[in-house]
Amino acid sequence: MRTQANAKHHPHDDAPDTTEAFRKLASLPPGQQRDTLREQIIEAWLPMAERLAGRFRSRGESYEDLRQVASLGLVKAVDRYDPELGNAFESYAVPTVTGEIKRHFRDHMWTLHVPRRVQDLRNRVRFANQELSQTISGRRPTIAEIAKHANMSEEDVQVGLEALESFTALSLDAELPGSEDGYSLSDALGSADPALDTVVDREAVKPRLAALPERERAILYMRFFGDMTQSRIAEQLGISQMHVSRLISRCCDRLRDQVMRDVA
Repeated sequence: MRTQANAKHHPHDDAPDTTEAFRKLASLPPGQQRDTLREQIIEAWLPMAERLAGRFRSRGESYEDLRQVASLGLVKAVDRYDPELGNAFESYAVPTVTGEIKRHFRDHMWTLHVPRRVQDLRNRVRFANQELSQTISGRRPTIAEIAKHANMSEEDVQVGLEALESFTALSLDAELPGSEDGYSLSDALGSADPALDTVVDREAVKPRLAALPERERAILYMRFFGDMTQSRIAEQLGISQMHVSRLISRCCDRLRDQVMRDVA
C-alpha cells in the first residue's frame, strides 16, 4: 500500500494513501476478500494509532494498554468511515482514536466515579500547571495564576486541583505520613458503637415498662438491674420461684411483641 508524503493532506509523514482501498472496501460484499483488505487498512494505519497513544504516556496507564485501546479506536474508525462523504480518513480517525483513549481514562482509571465536568477541570488545571512551571521557577503556580492562564475562575481551579489529588484511592493499610510505628489509615477510622443498639432498644421499651403492673415491674428491676436470682426474688415477694420464672418470661414476651408491633 503506497505512502503519501503530501504534508498538506496528512500531518503524519508516513500516513498511508488508502483512498482507493476504502472505496474498494465499501463495494465488497462480506467475505474473505473484504476481511483481508480491512486488515491491511488497519495495519497500514496502526503507526498513527500508536503515536496518538504515545501522547497519553505518564498518566498512570501503561503504554501497552494505551496501544490496545488506540487500536480498538482505529478498528472502529475503519468500520465506520464512509469514503463517499469526501473527507480524508485521517480527519475522521484521529478524533475517533483520541476519544476512545479519553473514554478509557474516564471509565477505567478513576477509582471513584467523577463527574465529567470535574475531569475536564482537572485536565485544564494540569495543562496550565505544566505550562506555567516552565516559566516560573522555584515555586508552584498560584491559584490566581492558573486561573488567569487557563481562563478559569479560581473556584474551578480549586476543584481541578482537588481532583488532581483524587485520581487514585489511598489504601486503608497504607502507613500514614510521619508515622514511625506502622500506624495506618484504618487505625484512625471509627467504627459503629455496638452500645447504640442497646440505647435504641432501651428507648423503645421504656414506655412499655412504665405501663406494666407494679409487681411485674419490680420483678424485672430486681432481676435485670439488681442482678438478683429468681430464688431471692421469690423469697422477698413471698411467692414460688416457678411463679417468678413464669412472670419474667411472660413480661419479656409481652414487651417484645409490643415493641415489634410498634416497629412494624
